[in-house]
Amino acid sequence: MIRNRFNRPALGLFACTLLAATALPAHALKVFACEPEWAALTKELAGDQATVYTATTAWQDPHQIQAKPSLMAAVRNADLLVCTGAELEIGWLPVLLRQAGNPGIQLGKPGHFMAADFVAKLEVPTRLDRADGDVHAEGNPHIQTDARNIAAVAQALGQRLAAVDPAHADAYKSRTADFGRRWGEATQRWTQAAAPLKGVPIVVQHRGFPYLEAWLGLKQVAALEPKPGVEPSSAWLADVQAQLQRTPAKMVIRAAYNDGRSSQWLAERAKLPAVVLPFTVGGSERAKDLFGLFDDTIDQLLKAAR
Repeated sequence: MIRNRFNRPALGLFACTLLAATALPAHALKVFACEPEWAALTKELAGDQATVYTATTAWQDPHQIQAKPSLMAAVRNADLLVCTGAELEIGWLPVLLRQAGNPGIQLGKPGHFMAADFVAKLEVPTRLDRADGDVHAEGNPHIQTDARNIAAVAQALGQRLAAVDPAHADAYKSRTADFGRRWGEATQRWTQAAAPLKGVPIVVQHRGFPYLEAWLGLKQVAALEPKPGVEPSSAWLADVQAQLQRTPAKMVIRAAYNDGRSSQWLAERAKLPAVVLPFTVGGSERAKDLFGLFDDTIDQLLKAAR
């Protein structure tokens, strides 16, 4: 009698692997996303038509990333690069692009997508001088803190996905339209809920929130960094504390990836709530996706303003 060489557990494992493989599209678009917000947006618009590699986390300063071999390999294999631009990744992305040898995602190619190209930038400098700190020539790159910017980028990214992967253009168009509808409803809800924040004076640790301020009407009265990207000295912090006696604030804000020592120091002495905003997807327990990111952001600001 001929015996079956395969045991049942092995056959079961083989069947599960086969089912998983056949559930994937024949060719999934490979996307390299520099920041979590653009990875999350790509997943919303592409669904299972794309596999998305996220280069950074919410706990990393996107200005200060090392061009590691793992990032190099992901860039080399990518069909589409989705990043912020506006010089946010200037310290590491050009190195990856230069050394990866992937012509399809170079500047000027359809596979090269910079989100900041599709929104109006704030804080565009009138001069460029190293003495002014970490200033970006194209303006402040932290565009993701305004929900209206996410909507604008989504429309452009949906079109780019269709251009890079025309075989699935209809799917991208449908998902982009669905996301736009849901995002529009959510943005209206957030804007209405945040009405009490208009005119509320705030202190920021890093000048990373001008788009949030412009959207919600928050009023920045002080920054803990004397210059962008420059850590404050104890003397500078004391000056900020003195300034707040003349121009009071309601809260001190920082991003999840910021070192919180300076903001906590000021919050304790000025008796202000210290607010740690997720800043991007993954920056808090609630910020598991783009919708959770803004739900948590608005709720934390409202709680601190009461």
